[in-house]
Order: sequence, then structure tokens, then C-alpha cells
Amino acid sequence: MSLIEATANRLTGGNKTEAVAMALRYLQQRDARSGSLFAAHPGSVRVRGDVDLIASVLDADDRPDAETGAEIAR
Repeated sequence: MSLIEATANRLTGGNKTEAVAMALRYLQQRDARSGSLFAAHPGSVRVRGDVDLIASVLDADDRPDAETGAEIAR
């Protein structure tokens, strides 16, 4: 008896199509994105001690040109 037939008998009452569908759903869920964004895992990125990853990249005193309406001379 094949693995699919044995599994189908045990899990789905002999329905081989449903057994294969269950396996594919499992594989799809297992490989689905979960956890951190951009595949960054704790410890996978090294950052110097003086770098603040959550600090604003814009100075608090400088407003963006789009906000002020100022034109940039080119």
C-alpha cells in the first residue's frame, strides 16, 4: 500500500484526493510568511552600538520642502 493510500485511509476515510489536498495545505501554511518582516530574524543583523534604528531620519528643525512649499534650486 502506498503512503498516500495509507494516509488517506487513516485521515480521510480513503479519500486520496482530500489527503493530497491536506498535505498541500499543510505545506502552503508551513511556508507562509510569518514573524518578522523582510526575513530578518533576531540576531541576523548586526548594528553598531551608536546607531539608533528607531530615531527619525529627519532633523526635528527641518521641515520637508514638500511641506513648506519651498523650491529646491538646481
